[in-house]
Amino acid sequence: MENSTYPLYFNLTMFVNIGSYIYPTTVLCFLLYTFIISANLVIIVVIAREKTLHQPMYIFIMCLSVNSLYGSAGFFLRFLRDLLSDTHLISRSACFTQIYVIYTYASYELTLLGIMAYDRYVAVCQPLHYHNKVTSKLVSKLVTLAWIYPAFSVAACVYLSSRLPLCGNKIPKVFCANWPVVKLSCVSTVINNIVGMLVSTSTVFLPLAFVLYTYARIFLVCRKSSIEFRRKVIQSCLPHIITFVNYSITVFCDVALSRNDLENLNPFVAVILSLEFVVIPPIVNPLVYGLKLPEIRKFILRLLTPSKPNKVSLRNKSGVTQLRCFTK
Repeated sequence: MENSTYPLYFNLTMFVNIGSYIYPTTVLCFLLYTFIISANLVIIVVIAREKTLHQPMYIFIMCLSVNSLYGSAGFFLRFLRDLLSDTHLISRSACFTQIYVIYTYASYELTLLGIMAYDRYVAVCQPLHYHNKVTSKLVSKLVTLAWIYPAFSVAACVYLSSRLPLCGNKIPKVFCANWPVVKLSCVSTVINNIVGMLVSTSTVFLPLAFVLYTYARIFLVCRKSSIEFRRKVIQSCLPHIITFVNYSITVFCDVALSRNDLENLNPFVAVILSLEFVVIPPIVNPLVYGLKLPEIRKFILRLLTPSKPNKVSLRNKSGVTQLRCFTK
């Protein structure tokens, strides 16, 4: 085979020429990335610092924020550079690295959401057994599994794609993705398709099906319970439901786009839809959990609000009143 079948660079062809709007767009994207970093770091710091939040649900929320930082870094660091560039070439190694980061980010998100659904299911449907079932040891095992399995399964997909001889180097995306690379192959991709289907089933469809199953069970329990119980369940589960629905929609949009001819779509619509699953969840997740859960919201306000000194009146041995300042 000729070396040309293994191009040294890929060309990202979905970047749209927006002329003089390029600088405001870059600033806006930079501000979005800054917000993602700041908001998710606040969630991580609050949960790590407050011992009262060292519970399974909050540990899983912290893992989601860590994953948001990981996935957004894999996308934004390259995207901001490409926005200001006249050419949108990315080296072969950098492209496959970005594919690995973005796809593991997507897999981590879904496996973590599946674990969180199990946590909510036990808390609502088996509350008396919650502390016996959802132990710190089990949480450690689940989180470890949620990180390790996608890391190796996605690595297998990326490795197989990197071995394919290609008949082109154009990727109709603003970031590198696995399926567009596979479609450039000059040879049969049966093995890639089988492995990709197995990985997709285990890291995407099974977590999605499990989340739907757990909430169906929760719904059945709520039907037979009091209004007060339903209110508490909604308060506890609503952030997870919002996160799950939001991420499912964004992933569906990306999958639908990858299976269609993007040249027939409006380029601005195609770009916006392709960016949803790497931009929207890292922004929405900290907002949902930071604003909806009162426990996290309370500690965030305490972290962000400067403490005020309290004046306390004390008397010394000579009977003279002293004013000392104590900080909360």
